[in-house]
Formats: sequence, C-alpha cells, structure tokens
Amino acid sequence: MIPTKPFNRRGHAAGAWIGCALLFLAACVKPLEFPPLGDPLPASAKLEISPSIKELTIRYSDSCGQLQEIPLGDRIQEALQEGIHRTFKTAFDEGTSDTSPPDYVIQVDLVDSSFDINKGALYDRAPAVLHLNAIARIHDRRGALLRQTDIKIARQERLRLEQLSKNCDYMIEPFVRDAVIDFATRVSLNARLAAGGQEPIASLEQNQTSVGNGGTSSASTSSVLRFKAMLLDENSNLIFEGGEHVRVRVDVVNAGTRSVENVSASLTGTPSIIEQFPAATLPIQSLQAGQTKSLEFIATLPPTKQAQQAVIHVTVAESGGAAAPPQTLSLTIQPSGTGTDDVNQIPAPALGFQQPQTYLISIGVGSYRDTKLTPRRYAATDAETVAAYFQSLGGIPPSNIRLLRNQKALRADINEVLFGWLPQHADKNAVVIVYFSGQAMVTPTGDILLALYDGSAADSTRLYPLNDFESAFARLKAKHVIFLFDGTVSRLRGDAKGKTASPHWELGGGNSLALIGGEDFTKGLEDDQHRHSLFTYYLLKGLRGEADTNRNGTVTFGELAGYVRQKVAWAAKSQFNQEQRPLLLPPLKPDDAAGSLVLTALPSLTSSEGP
Repeated sequence: MIPTKPFNRRGHAAGAWIGCALLFLAACVKPLEFPPLGDPLPASAKLEISPSIKELTIRYSDSCGQLQEIPLGDRIQEALQEGIHRTFKTAFDEGTSDTSPPDYVIQVDLVDSSFDINKGALYDRAPAVLHLNAIARIHDRRGALLRQTDIKIARQERLRLEQLSKNCDYMIEPFVRDAVIDFATRVSLNARLAAGGQEPIASLEQNQTSVGNGGTSSASTSSVLRFKAMLLDENSNLIFEGGEHVRVRVDVVNAGTRSVENVSASLTGTPSIIEQFPAATLPIQSLQAGQTKSLEFIATLPPTKQAQQAVIHVTVAESGGAAAPPQTLSLTIQPSGTGTDDVNQIPAPALGFQQPQTYLISIGVGSYRDTKLTPRRYAATDAETVAAYFQSLGGIPPSNIRLLRNQKALRADINEVLFGWLPQHADKNAVVIVYFSGQAMVTPTGDILLALYDGSAADSTRLYPLNDFESAFARLKAKHVIFLFDGTVSRLRGDAKGKTASPHWELGGGNSLALIGGEDFTKGLEDDQHRHSLFTYYLLKGLRGEADTNRNGTVTFGELAGYVRQKVAWAAKSQFNQEQRPLLLPPLKPDDAAGSLVLTALPSLTSSEGP
C-alpha cells in the first residue's frame, strides 16, 4: 500500500512497520537494514517505479516439488521507498497530489531478471542465484536528465531448508531481503550523487586485535563490502567431528556503486584449527558494483579425545585496509564417531500416540528363485525395520501391520493382503502405507512390474504389476494412500534398450502419493556401512526424528519426503559418486493435506541424534 503524502524519515519508519504488518507479514520479520546512506539531503524527491518491477514475481519449486511464488516486486518497492526516504528530507511516492513539483524525480525501470535454485547441490544447501538488471534515471524539477545508471545485482547464496512443518521450502527470505536492499542502496546512492551529494563513507567502529608484542592493530571498515560466512561439515549433520572435512564458505557482495579491487578473505581464531587450512587467506580479486562472489576454505578437523571449543574469525578486506565488519563462527569439535548411529535400534514409542486408522503393508524381496535376478542384500531386513519403526514411532497397532518377505511375499500373499485383508479393515478415514523394497522391471510402454521371489527377469507374466496396487487402492477409497518404493529399476530383459519409456509410477486418484527411491532407471544404492539400502537408511532416520526440523515432536509426510529426497541425493553423490534422486509423485501442493499427515511421533524433542 503506497503512501499518498510525504513523510519525514521518522514518520516513514513508523508507517513502514504498519504497512509491513498489514501487507508483507512473514516477509517483514525484521526492518530493512541499510548500510549508512549519510544524512538526508535538504531537497524533495519523487519515486516512480515501472509496473515491470511492481509486478515482478519469482517462481521456483521447493524440495518437495511444490511450486512457490515470491512477490519480489513488493519487496523491491518497499526497499526503494525506504532508501529514497533515507536519502531526501522530503520524499513523495506515486499518486501524491502536490502543488509544487519535487526537486528530483527518480525513475526505476526493469530490464530483465532471473532466479534459480539448484536443488541437486550437496550439504543440504541449495545454491541460489538472483539477477536483477534495471535502469535508474534521475531528473531535475524541469525534467532534465541528470544521471542514468545501470543497476545490476547478481547475488549468489546457498539456501538451507526452512524450519517449517513440511521441511520443503528454503530459507529464502533473508536472501531476498539482502538482494533488494543492495538494489535499493545503489539506486539511492545514485540519486544522492545526481543531487549533488557525496557518496557516504562509513567509519564503523574500530576492531582491536592483539599482536605478539602486546600492541594493537586496527582495521578500518567500508560500507560497500558485505559478506556472509557459513561453516559446513562433511555430512551436513552439524556435528563437527575430529577427522571430518569442513568448509568455511564466504559469500561477498559489493553493495556500493564503485568497483572494489584486490579483495581477500582471511581466517583467524583457534590456532589448532586455523593451521589445518592450507591457506588462511584467499583472494577474491575485483568486485564490480553489485557483484557477488563466493569462495571456500577447506580443512580436516584435528582428532580429539574430548569435546573441544573453537572459534573462527572471518574477515573480508580490500588491499588498502578497508574491511567489512568481521564475523565469528563458533564450533565444538567432538571425538570421531559422535555423529554415527545405529538405525537398527528401534526407538522407544511416544507415550499416548496411537494411529488405529493407519495400516502398513511392508514388503521386502531380496532373494529370488531366478538366479538371473541380482539379490538385494538388505531388502528383507529393510522391510522388517520399517514395520518396527511404524509400530513403535508411528503408533500403528500390530494388528494393522502386514510384513511380507522373500518366500512369504508371493503373488498369492500380496493379493490376499491387498484384496482380502485390507478392504475388510480400512475404511474411508484410513491411511494406508505400502512399502516395497526389491526390484522393478519396466515394459516398453513404461508399465512397472515388481519382482517377487518367484519372478523372472525375462517373463513378464511372472512379475507383479504395479497396476494391481493401483486397482486395490481405487477400491479402498481411503483418505490417504502412500506408496514407498526402494530398489533397482531396470528395463524388462529382452526389450530393446533405448526403446523403453520412463517408468510410470503414478497411482491415479487424488488420494495416492508415491515416494520412489530414484528417478527413471536407478541402481537403488545399498549402503554397506549401515547395512541398509541408501533410501531406506534415510527413510528410517527421517522417521526417527531427523526430518522433524521444526522440532515439534512429530514427523509429517511432507517433512519426510523433503528430508529423504535431499539426503539421498547428497549421500549418493558425496559417498558413492553416483546419482540417485528420489521422486515424489504427484508434487505436493501448498495446501495438500497429505503434506501435514503425521507419520511418527517422538518420545521427546531431544530424542534424535544427528545423521
């Protein structure tokens, strides 16, 4: 909502908070923090923002496949208004009816923009890139053009998953807020220069650093350099163990209107930690106005027999000594092995948590009569452990669980459960979960056939069609049906390679969802260290609480899907140097009730360890 009368700086700040509360809600968690812009100039100015900026929206899909939208134009407009009100004593917004023209008119037009999130990145942090390209024109009261400047923002940052109930979206608001502040700052500084003002030079507080002889040295600061430092551990469990690789990532942005040369980032702090880095200073070279660059320091933490506290101070500076305010990263180094766990230890159940309307069919087929089928070493035990987890943490009564493994998972056994037992117990309010670990064959048309104990790699009549599951689910008309598949997906033997369509995992109906261990054709990696398949290992860890990122004591399907998809993709790449990306079908919509479906409850909020 745009003000229709001029504000002074103090009045505008109060008004901005009112508008923020009414309009922007979560986007205005905290006020916009601009770098020093200097004292307001004794002049009036009017801001004119093109519709292309006001209507700008960035769209992306989150880690659960949900489409998200952010009204970036609203954020930019708010920041531009704030910047101009900080630059001039009197500022008019569009729609203002005034008797005399303003001293200056600031016009901002969008040229182009782009936004992208790479969800396939490692360390549970997805690199995001936001580009804004605009033109700022400053006119005097007679309409003469005083200054025209290209405003280019290229911001990069790794985004972590948001601490929300569905664990699907990213912590994107701070990233967006920093980008629009950079954008608005550059417009405001150009307006100040056009109006005859000077570019402000910050003189932030001096930082005293002790040196060996007891003297001190001070570091000056600059308003144009801004950076964010992050400490990333090797397996992304935020437990820093001796012998583990760690990275200090530094994202640096030039928020000024001039280029900055010979920039470098440096580390100081606990000597035993700093000396592990091959280099404590890395060059960034030059940064153009509005440009962002990133670098990483990599080291191996020293071994320790007991917990050790450490700090890392990060400094970003120009060759002349001007520096951004330093940042400090604190960490506790644990003995090696602290972050490991054993998912085979079934967690204790949460008292009072029962789900009598939930039913589980857990199927694991890892051995086969047909010797041409490669055994799945952990399929049977995976199915057994999944059933134990859902009984303990999921509150599913034992009478609502059917466990079928190897020779006990023949076609007749599955048909009896799907078409006999399940319809007699599950009604329209039921939640049905089907877990299958093993192998799937894909026909040339993309139909999926599951390999049972007596199945054949070459004879499709001895395989179990996924369509039969779909038929059984359609008859049930249950409230929710969740199908979990883990294992190898390959072409049906005998079919010409390259002519097989992609697997069709969709189960049809508005109540069915499928979380599949890998996209398209996949090996279904097996983790020999933990003696589980990779997908099921993280499925179990998610169910036991690792997916409960909002720490409310429950794990929802949305949380679990986001956690498993990200963890499996990361582990496959970092530990096995292979690709395995779990698939969620159909993608969850923001208002999809299945995303909030509670799968497990935890005995306490602190009962789960890191991965």
